[in-house]
Amino acid sequence: MLLFAKILKVGLATEPLAPARDGTIELARQVDARARRLFGRALAVREVDAGSCNGCEIEITGLTSPVYDSERFGIHFVASPRHADLLLVTGPVTRNMEVPLRKTWEATPEPRLVVAVGDCAKTCGVFRGSYAVAGSVDRVVPVDVFVAGCPPEPADILRGILAALDRR
Repeated sequence: MLLFAKILKVGLATEPLAPARDGTIELARQVDARARRLFGRALAVREVDAGSCNGCEIEITGLTSPVYDSERFGIHFVASPRHADLLLVTGPVTRNMEVPLRKTWEATPEPRLVVAVGDCAKTCGVFRGSYAVAGSVDRVVPVDVFVAGCPPEPADILRGILAALDRR
């Protein structure tokens, strides 16, 4: 009862969300439309951290936040590669993740797509030359699209997903 009284006394404590100016809602709608055309349903995404610093994962998680709300546009993150249409791979591939990444790719049904997210996925970034790094993502699995940035913004990740869908 005290909580409700406090809520009534304080009032609305949040500000309305400003409309997106970078076209992300339109991007998300395009991803949904192309995925439904290609797969006949919403897009299922499996994220694989192949050895990143987790900066890219934070931005990928941003896609599910109230700002981007990717679930509303039919972009679903799944726990199994067997249910995935697209792999989002982050980081340089470490020696410990080389075999698991390859097996994840093999378990993903055709027509599988791979989007490598972040500069490290392409160039290994600050991890280049480390004894623990096997190489870039395309050294281990075929990559359809690289998304540049350290880390890339969620809108850039959406653009990468859209570009991968356009390749099929």
